[in-house]
Amino acid sequence: MHPALTVAVPAHKYQLVANHLEAQIRGGVLRVGDKLPSVRVLSREQGLSVSTILQAYYELEVHGLVEVRPQSGYYVCRPHRRPPALPTPTQPAAQPPGTPAFSETEDLIAEYYEQIADPHLLRLSLSLPDPSLLPVAKLAQALRQALLQLPQAGTPYEPVQGNLLLRQQVARYSVLWGGQLSEQDLLTTEGCMAAMALCLLALTKPGDTLAVESPTYFGVLQLARTLGLRVLELPTHPETGVELDTLAGHLAAGRVQVCLLVTNFNNPMGSCMPEAHKCRLVQLLEQYQVPLIEDDLYGDLYFGAQRPKPCKAFDTTGLVLWCGSVSKTLAPGYRVGWVAPGRYLEQLKRLKLYQQVASPGLTHQAIGHLLATGRYELHLRRLRRFLLGNYRRYAQVIEQHFPATKVSRPQGGFLLWVELPAHVNTTDLFRRAAAAGISLAPGRMFTLHEQYQNCFRLSYGLPFSEAVEAGLVRLAGLVRDAIGPAADLARPELPSAPENPDFSSTP
Repeated sequence: MHPALTVAVPAHKYQLVANHLEAQIRGGVLRVGDKLPSVRVLSREQGLSVSTILQAYYELEVHGLVEVRPQSGYYVCRPHRRPPALPTPTQPAAQPPGTPAFSETEDLIAEYYEQIADPHLLRLSLSLPDPSLLPVAKLAQALRQALLQLPQAGTPYEPVQGNLLLRQQVARYSVLWGGQLSEQDLLTTEGCMAAMALCLLALTKPGDTLAVESPTYFGVLQLARTLGLRVLELPTHPETGVELDTLAGHLAAGRVQVCLLVTNFNNPMGSCMPEAHKCRLVQLLEQYQVPLIEDDLYGDLYFGAQRPKPCKAFDTTGLVLWCGSVSKTLAPGYRVGWVAPGRYLEQLKRLKLYQQVASPGLTHQAIGHLLATGRYELHLRRLRRFLLGNYRRYAQVIEQHFPATKVSRPQGGFLLWVELPAHVNTTDLFRRAAAAGISLAPGRMFTLHEQYQNCFRLSYGLPFSEAVEAGLVRLAGLVRDAIGPAADLARPELPSAPENPDFSSTP
């Protein structure tokens, strides 16, 4: 039976609508194949906003009770089978690890980068959009426009704070998540990692402790250790993110000087922190005056009815340094990023001047121009629709062929976290898969501790094709061999991912 949507005290109006419709479906008032009222009709009848009704329908989709049919509407469907077990919530680390653990992680990361340079591999490991998904022609047109708009075709230095048009457009887009930013609140950088590096340089000194999710993106681990920081890996739930009670204990004990978290669709687990958790997180950090570097790189790649808010939306004291980029959505090679550093703006401006002098004006102006035309949002809607469909195809193959696995259920982004039985070593699997023409990212890369040896990350950003399906089936065979006799256990069942209601009318 499907888990019920009902909660004792619904926190939002959309939950009341979803609960009512669920009761009608489970009670037989609405039967399989029945069409639900249109979003606009129900909005008018209930006196609620269209976005509220969309979110209610999305909740029903997530739980497999309704489906959307393009150009037709929402229909009651047969309940999906039970979803797979989620990956095990991670456990707290006793303390930051020493140098040997870092060396092991670093060696594996170096091997990974050598491997993915091979163009013959099926790159199921990369956390990048496939080039075929990017609006290359529009980007080229934006670059030509930037050449005409900038003085001397963009050859002079930009101001230290960065390209004005880009900052204006990022500020404008922040309204979508409740941001109240202006161009004066933003500093441009060469990608999101450059933004986070500036933040860490401004906020820390060697020996300080940085708190992160666990598992976390290996680039953050490398950056922190090269700056001489101790890394505290926090227990993390695959759906809701960092366990806040544990963090609160570390804050109260004075063990943490800075936090760096991906609150929306983090890499590699794909968790999205609920809004109430984000609000509590900001309150905790304000209580102990500990800044948060927020990596919101994946926030625009949501599958729901609306973009999830970052913690910056709840920041009233300037302690949240909100970092973003178009590297996962538009143009990885353009190196366009930004940070809204709150009270630390002047410190970051000085550091940027000393370290970088200026950001590249041409690509930043081009992205600013593309954002100003409104083409970015159209591209995002198409990209989200594609990723959602791709997820469903990948999930179907995993359900059919992968034995004895636990798999994350992302509601955005393009990453899956796969957990195998405890005795399986995915570093060995990583090497065997490469020999079979497949690239995956072993779990040991995403930690400085001796853990996640039985996990790996897959990307569903590569367009699904016969070659991809064959590669996944081939990988499933390697997984079965690695598991051994236990592979005869029942396979997990992956639910169909919800289809974004907004996408049904997208050209």
